[in-house]
Amino acid sequence: MQRVLVVDDEPAIVTLLTYNLEKSNYEVETAINGREAVQLATDKHFDAILLDLMLPGIDGVEVTKKLRQEKIETPIIMITAKTDEFDKVFGLELGADDYITKPFSPREVLARLKAVLRRSQSNADHESDLNDGQQLHVGDILIDQSTVSVMIRGQKVKLTPKEFELLVYLVKRPNQVLKRDQLLEGVWGFDYAGQTRMVDIHISHLRDKIETDPKHPAYLKTVRGFGYRFEEAQHD
Repeated sequence: MQRVLVVDDEPAIVTLLTYNLEKSNYEVETAINGREAVQLATDKHFDAILLDLMLPGIDGVEVTKKLRQEKIETPIIMITAKTDEFDKVFGLELGADDYITKPFSPREVLARLKAVLRRSQSNADHESDLNDGQQLHVGDILIDQSTVSVMIRGQKVKLTPKEFELLVYLVKRPNQVLKRDQLLEGVWGFDYAGQTRMVDIHISHLRDKIETDPKHPAYLKTVRGFGYRFEEAQHD
């Protein structure tokens, strides 16, 4: 039975999520604040975490940051009542895997949870593919999959987990035009529409980190009306 940690300071939300998750055969533990969430997620194994953004004390963003710093890669779905894109993007950049905006339906939560768990399992099944000790070298970019590190023009570049996965996915498919939905399925494991903006955001951040001139990219090309292409650019 898969185990889910539900973190929210609203009793009604905790009750609603716990009831529907247990009804769908998940084992559930709960926390009502950020400190408790960090402690539970550090001490115990969970298959996923449903994490409210606005928590007393340590908020959801800080919880995510602390867990990722501790190398705890449990999939995190952030729950937020806020509609500001910055908060969502910031949480995703720190390592959250998805977000749900309140008010939500239990059906939506279960669908998102299944998608994230499916992606997590797919990553585990293909771990040797992502971390096989091989290096990918194209142009000025050197990717070491065994250490999950990237060097650009001899300098180490810090990428988020999703940025790293996206870069590897693109580099392994050079010169192919990849649609946003294809990138969502390949990197995030989403099998539903409506989240393609996330791809654009991550592509933009990648360009800022790996391109000499992000406004005129040598590697991450936009193919208008279709998606993106990773071009095997060569530099002097």
